[in-house]
Amino acid sequence: MKTKRKDFRFHVSTSGAIVGIVLMLAMTAAILLAMGRPPICTCGYVALWHGAIDGGNSQHLLDWYSPSHVIHGFLFCGATWLLLRHLPVRLRLLIAVAIEAAWELTENSPMVIDRYRTATMALGYTGDSVLNSLSDISCMMIGFAIARHLPVWATIALAITFELLTLAVIRDNLTLNILMLVWPVDAIRHWQAG
Repeated sequence: MKTKRKDFRFHVSTSGAIVGIVLMLAMTAAILLAMGRPPICTCGYVALWHGAIDGGNSQHLLDWYSPSHVIHGFLFCGATWLLLRHLPVRLRLLIAVAIEAAWELTENSPMVIDRYRTATMALGYTGDSVLNSLSDISCMMIGFAIARHLPVWATIALAITFELLTLAVIRDNLTLNILMLVWPVDAIRHWQAG
């Protein structure tokens, strides 16, 4: 006699996904504040775009590192599609937001801030403002949405464009950032310093 196999499906409504994202953003902000991160730039104002490569990086809404977070969204969309395609897109987005929020918390820990200072071109890096961290998570969500709707080849082309643009403008990008955090190369650090 055959027994019916139960089909476990996850259901997340649109409103449930929005509530989940808002709660994760609020929790991330609260934890960052408890870690001593400034709510906004210590300069006292908020800029939509901060294009200078100085102490204002990672303090305002958007900067030259924002494209890296959009690429995170591309990668999370692709990875969750490959590994979790049986889950609804809204749930996969929630998973991506949780991972990006965890990265923002890790990135702003004293250990990782010190690693950035010693191993990368970010010699004066002091961590992100809470506003910038929330903006980075939002950039990831935008990247996830873009990757969800663009063909794979267009998403890859856009990621390469972002990487080459930031490489040309600030001598840094997601690829170099990861490389220099994991396995610093002195020649790259000297080149990045200009």
